[in-house]
Amino acid sequence: QVQLVEPGGGLVHPGGSLRLSCAASGFSFSNYAMKWYRQAPGKEREWVAGIGDVARAGDRARTYADSVKGRFTISRDNAKNTLYLQMNSLKPEDTAVYYCNTYIYQSYWGQGIQVTVSS
Repeated sequence: QVQLVEPGGGLVHPGGSLRLSCAASGFSFSNYAMKWYRQAPGKEREWVAGIGDVARAGDRARTYADSVKGRFTISRDNAKNTLYLQMNSLKPEDTAVYYCNTYIYQSYWGQGIQVTVSS
């Protein structure tokens, strides 16, 4: 079955960096687009970034929400079936639970990683 597992997360100071990962299994990872979402306390879940499948490689296949453009980078390692989100210049408003996601006839979600940006 499709599984998305997100280890890590944690507390980081404003201006700091953090890399999230999402280990995928149960499907042909390279053939599917992947996305990151986040949900801040008291807010709706929002899309953060997306990356195309192996047939849609390159920078044009990566898209970002305006709020993270220029600070976050989404990438994937198809040999390791792993999705990444490199987060730089973090701000307190980036504090949220982050989820990886894919859609294969239905939407699948990771369990979520808590990221807290605070001094």
